[in-house]
Amino acid sequence: MRPSKALASILLSVTLLMCGCGGNKAAPSVTTAAATEAVTENRSIPADTKEMRDISVQELVGEMKTGWNLGNTFDSLGGETAWGNPYTTKAMIDCVAEAGFDVIRIPTTWGEKMDESDKIPDEWINRVQEVVDYAIDNGMYVILNSHHETSWIKPATDQLDSFMPKFEAMWKQIAEHFADYGDHLLFEGLNEPRIEGGKAEWSGGTKDGRAALNELNKKFVETVRATGGKNEKRALLITTFAAAVAEVTFKDLEIPDDDHVLVSLHAYTPYNYTYHSNSEWEVYEFDEQVGNNIDGVFELIDEYFTSKDIPVIITEYGSVSKAFPGTDDRNDAENVKWVNYYIDRAEKSGIPCVWWDNGLYYGSGERFGIFDRKSLKWYVPDLVDEIMAVSK
Repeated sequence: MRPSKALASILLSVTLLMCGCGGNKAAPSVTTAAATEAVTENRSIPADTKEMRDISVQELVGEMKTGWNLGNTFDSLGGETAWGNPYTTKAMIDCVAEAGFDVIRIPTTWGEKMDESDKIPDEWINRVQEVVDYAIDNGMYVILNSHHETSWIKPATDQLDSFMPKFEAMWKQIAEHFADYGDHLLFEGLNEPRIEGGKAEWSGGTKDGRAALNELNKKFVETVRATGGKNEKRALLITTFAAAVAEVTFKDLEIPDDDHVLVSLHAYTPYNYTYHSNSEWEVYEFDEQVGNNIDGVFELIDEYFTSKDIPVIITEYGSVSKAFPGTDDRNDAENVKWVNYYIDRAEKSGIPCVWWDNGLYYGSGERFGIFDRKSLKWYVPDLVDEIMAVSK
């Protein structure tokens, strides 16, 4: 993300969404300092995380239903709460799981925390592990990535040597730290890799950039596999240049010769509907043209990946809540229609999707937030209910 799947279960989701999670109680106020004191060097690993089953990555993805991003949190430059979201509690993750989300992506920025010897601080990786455990304890699948690293990870062939040792050191430490976790934990090597301000930054980059990215994806897979043990079969996600859904990025993406690799993509589709595009082409209502655009995206993904038995997870999707021009009325009801169409089309391709939640529903920024992490309630219950109704 840019900075700035029985009737009973459906009824349960509706009840939770209407009433909030855990009643009206707010998440407990916990300071970062107190949390740091509570972290031990060697956290015990929940028993149900330890099984690495002998199943294919296609079977693993087939078990997944629908997901949610803990966005603008561990990926925030400056620390967990630096971008305005509260300290993450077990109650928050419990609520997300109780609503029906069985996949959680934990975007995490590592590079700015690493010292001059490329060491990730124990306090940081242990705190991330604490939240991973909240999700694992709920039976969720967890996608742990490296996020907002574009200040030093540059997909350009003439720059690879300058940062590759740090990149390798980063993933070696992450892989070793989480080595005993089972197949419910997946690693995602890169988030929207690109050259900031570079040519075609968001639409595929250059030939050289795509070639450099192939080297990065390869190094990520090799580094994790070299740590051995359960990491030899852990599901690993690689991505396209800027995680873009574009034919040029698909054509040039090299899939490592590895039975446990899948592809991560981002699809805010179409952009002029899902974002504030600040142009005369901005769209506020779901219509046939918006649906056709969604169809086109999944047809392209099917052509290059799913039809070739290469599994895909859309690790970021979503649509901002925005006011119709000249009014204070939000287009939340339109987003319910949009997410119905989007998830239904993704289901036909066998692709789980993970909603980008940056925590923001009020204010003037990118309002992708659907979960109020302070009150433990859903901002737009109908939208979350629709996600659960459509997800298989």
